[in-house]
Amino acid sequence: MASPSSSSRHWVIGDVHGCDAALERLLDVLPAQDRLVFCGDVINRGPGIGATMERAWGLVQRGRAVWLKGNHEQELVQALQRGSWRAQQGLAGCDTYRHLGDRLCRAWQERLDHLPLAYWGDGWVATHAGFDPITWQPDLTIRMAFWEHYDGRFGQVVIGHTPGPHVRHLRHIVMVDTGACYGGALSAYCPETGDVVSVPGLRAGDQPLGLEPWPGMGRYSLQAPSLSRG
Repeated sequence: MASPSSSSRHWVIGDVHGCDAALERLLDVLPAQDRLVFCGDVINRGPGIGATMERAWGLVQRGRAVWLKGNHEQELVQALQRGSWRAQQGLAGCDTYRHLGDRLCRAWQERLDHLPLAYWGDGWVATHAGFDPITWQPDLTIRMAFWEHYDGRFGQVVIGHTPGPHVRHLRHIVMVDTGACYGGALSAYCPETGDVVSVPGLRAGDQPLGLEPWPGMGRYSLQAPSLSRG
């Protein structure tokens, strides 16, 4: 799992999901000297998947960013390991596989497979969805079980995975996925200061086919108890 750099501030970025134009806008307004943490699910859904992956990986290679594994990266890797698209519905239905093709996806496979599951800061940690409340290991798909049982043992936990209309606080948990690929915003949260920076996500005319409009995607965040605006 990744450890903090000497940078004084970090910005944890919510699920980008192929929204390259939004990511470019966000990078333009974030301080150039600060460290970036992509909270997983950089791939799939949006119209700029390949460009988003290259942009994020370029930041990783330059030492400015950490890209955490999300459930979408994990599912693509697992499907690639199982075989070809003809035998795997997981590949045939994967936006990244359809956009990039088999050769490029397999070129990315090792990188995606070795993405860290968590990034540990001073009094906080970022991971994609949360921690299993029995093993306290990162879990890439968990929701309510983590929200209800997290006891603050790791300090503040910053997560993506569950879209909502704004950055939300639930006791020791901060949720930073604001639904960029569903017509919401792409947001970044600074755990050192509590600041939030958001830019518009996909415009209505840019919505990829097959995605639900924004209101249908808030069901998990609306069920979470005691959420407050970040």
